[in-house]
Amino acid sequence: MADAARVLIDGPSELIFDYAIPDGMAARAGCRVRVPLQRRDATGTVLSVGPAAEGGFRLRPLGALIDPEPLITPNLIRLAEWMAGYYGTPLEQIMRSLLPGAVRQEAHAAKTRQVAALVRMPDAGEMARLERRAPRQHTILLLLQAAGPLPLAELGGGSVRPSVKALVDAGHLELRAEEVRRDPEAGEEFLASRPHQLNEDQQNACELICKAIEASASNADAPAPKPILLHGVTGSGKTEVYLQAAQHCLDAGKSVLVLVPEISLTPQTVQHFKSRFATVQDEVAVLHSHLSQGERFDEWHRIRKGAARVVIGARSAVFAPLPAPGLLVVDEEHENTYKQENPPKYHGRDLAVVRAHFERCPVVLGSATPSLESFHNTRSGKYDLVRLTERADRQSLPLIRIVDMRRESRKHKGGPAILSERLRADIEKKLADGRQVILFLNRRGFARSLQCPSCGHVCECRHCALPLTYHRSEERLVCHLCGYRSIVPRRCPQCSDPSILLQGYGTEKVEEVLRKVFRGARVARLDADTARRKNALRDTLAAFRACKIDILLGTQMIAKGLDFPNVTLAGILNADLSLHAPNLRAGERTFQLLTQVAGRSGRGEMEGEVVIQTFTPHSPSIQFARHHDYDGFADQEFAFRQEFGYPPFTHAALLTSRSSHQRLAEFTLQNLHQRLERRLPPGIQLGVPVPAPTPRVQSQFRFQLLLRAGHPRALTRHVQDVLRQTTFPEHVSVVFDMDAYDFG
Repeated sequence: MADAARVLIDGPSELIFDYAIPDGMAARAGCRVRVPLQRRDATGTVLSVGPAAEGGFRLRPLGALIDPEPLITPNLIRLAEWMAGYYGTPLEQIMRSLLPGAVRQEAHAAKTRQVAALVRMPDAGEMARLERRAPRQHTILLLLQAAGPLPLAELGGGSVRPSVKALVDAGHLELRAEEVRRDPEAGEEFLASRPHQLNEDQQNACELICKAIEASASNADAPAPKPILLHGVTGSGKTEVYLQAAQHCLDAGKSVLVLVPEISLTPQTVQHFKSRFATVQDEVAVLHSHLSQGERFDEWHRIRKGAARVVIGARSAVFAPLPAPGLLVVDEEHENTYKQENPPKYHGRDLAVVRAHFERCPVVLGSATPSLESFHNTRSGKYDLVRLTERADRQSLPLIRIVDMRRESRKHKGGPAILSERLRADIEKKLADGRQVILFLNRRGFARSLQCPSCGHVCECRHCALPLTYHRSEERLVCHLCGYRSIVPRRCPQCSDPSILLQGYGTEKVEEVLRKVFRGARVARLDADTARRKNALRDTLAAFRACKIDILLGTQMIAKGLDFPNVTLAGILNADLSLHAPNLRAGERTFQLLTQVAGRSGRGEMEGEVVIQTFTPHSPSIQFARHHDYDGFADQEFAFRQEFGYPPFTHAALLTSRSSHQRLAEFTLQNLHQRLERRLPPGIQLGVPVPAPTPRVQSQFRFQLLLRAGHPRALTRHVQDVLRQTTFPEHVSVVFDMDAYDFG
């Protein structure tokens, strides 16, 4: 019986058809193909190849192979099918994540250049004649004889083309196309580094990982090793453990995938790996959203062909088409940025664990403040736990001081100052000692809102239920959700009072204050506004590392994983911003954020200090962070979560309805609630429809419904069955989010 290819057709309709494979066509799972579909041609991806089903009908043949080699490995197809079942997401939507647009679209291709190569050198007589009559041809021949093949651009570009053509026609030269790599790290120099001496904790961690690598590399049929949670305090040398384990993996003939939570961390991670593997720098590839389409195309295909054996990237790099992965590393595994907020709503950390299971290789989850889900898995025996309990340089953890801003507000008639007296004095002392300072504020812009003191009117976004943030650099009010911009009114739009006031502060205002208070200091700001220019992040961090900046002020971009030995003071300007968010993980996120920011201080020879400014100093999140007590925080948070049936003791899913008509969005979710309740399987807890904490975003009213269950697949199946049987009104969209992180 002839083989048939099961093809997923590109497009939102989720069509999967069988096609006959013509004789001589080497179609395999993962290949991109053209197929006939009704009266038109379409493109698709081969999911599997097997014997054609018996049914008495004739299959239409595949049209053509777009790429002769499979673009997706069988295990990635298996991962996509797992995602479809777990997250309740259409397979075609997942395939768009596996194959980025730069790869899927045939318009993109490898960049090539023409290279001239010497075929036959003329004899002495002919060279003498060329020197007299065609000196340019003579010069080109001598250059190629001395230097070998050269690109036309290096020979003189368009001006030499007639001369090159004449030499090609005479049989002396040949022109050939040479692929040019669009290198995102072009122009960067990486100095070679050597492996560091590991302390006892690091050695134990490295040995555990290396044994798992050896076991999986030597026996392809061995069961997948347990995931390893590497819990190391800030500055404990987790990166060195990654590097030495990666070297062991490369020596075993396997490849390595390293995930980082933020693009801002990618340059530093790339530097560590390219410096360590300086002799094989071309084997290190990067994948993140700041790459151009051409750079992404080249990096992706280098990975697929096995030319790059070490891949570093953000969340979506979990789909990197490595032919033979031997180690997966998820750095700062606790970060919520691993959660994809646009469909498909996957979690990069969880997919790394599942992919490692399919690839039968170890996965290492590293963090100073592990997620409660991962830590719970170590207590239940699903993951192995290894700890790094002290800093690699033997320095003690930084001393953390809490400043009660309620007391500060009593000292200042106009309200609390941005910088407390304690923080201001500490900054002055550190600058006088030639040390550097990091200041953290997770709010960009100049002022949080614009409010009228007479009538209380607040300027809000016309599309979202949020106040507009004032940005002085643009002289505009900006919505940080939808990007809407408005001019700054001179009078209150409601009552025409001219005394409309700015409320609160953001990084722009803090930067202005720092420049006024510390006039001789070199201040830099790093947030989403300043990082828009390509390489701005990398350049600013490089300048800070080179001590060309004294005070670095930033948002979450500077809070994680960065290593600056000369920083001896970290200041957190408002620790309450994340603490009172409408999210069951608010306390956990605050503890993690404070601990991570504190960890940027004292990573060199000098001891570090941290100043936390807060209006709620007695919060458990702040007090446990103050004492660097992760286990104490986890125990009290576990007790709270278990009492109310929240993750990690259940899986939480969010069902959200959106519409430009408020009543329609509410009615749709109420109707879904009734349908879900009608045949509710045991073990699933069903909440009630409520407005979202931010009830309107981008002119869409939002209502949400929380579901919890011990078995996530049963929950997904029940919701998807109801969604398939429900016809929704026009202009209403419903989104299902398994393992939801953002409840805003």
